Amino acid sequence: MSAASQASQASRPAAVPSTRSRSKLLTVALAFLLGSLGAHRFYLGGLRDQYGWLHLLAMLAGVVGVASMVTDAGSPALNWAFAVAGGASVIGAFLAAIVYGLRPDDKWDARFNPGGTPTRSGWPVVILVILSLLIGTGLLMAGLAISFQTFFESQVEAARALSQ
Repeated sequence: MSAASQASQASRPAAVPSTRSRSKLLTVALAFLLGSLGAHRFYLGGLRDQYGWLHLLAMLAGVVGVASMVTDAGSPALNWAFAVAGGASVIGAFLAAIVYGLRPDDKWDARFNPGGTPTRSGWPVVILVILSLLIGTGLLMAGLAISFQTFFESQVEAARALSQ
């Protein structure tokens, strides 16, 4: 094996061991339903998956940020930062459901089911991808609209304070 092929093998993520096959439908469903908690990442990579823990921590930060905004506690800038982190976790989960759902079955098997039974995606995966697109884009657009509205309202209030 040449040094170049060894380097490319080392930079590529290792395939999941074949001791346990991973269901594409279950992965997409976990990403759709519990992805903001990192459930799909923990299912695929185990409890040592750092991105799964990042999803979970971002979602918890988002809950703290939104709760602090509702109760009018803490720094507004920090509350917004926490809320945005939670929103990014939710949007990222829907995006993961889309990416996993649209991955071709042969590539899924090569990555997550080496030597296992071939995956045959059906209508449930397609429906979950469509729902992820609908809900994810709706949430993203709503988040952007609320952010822009809040920013422009604060600018109007600052202009009124200057003019008085």
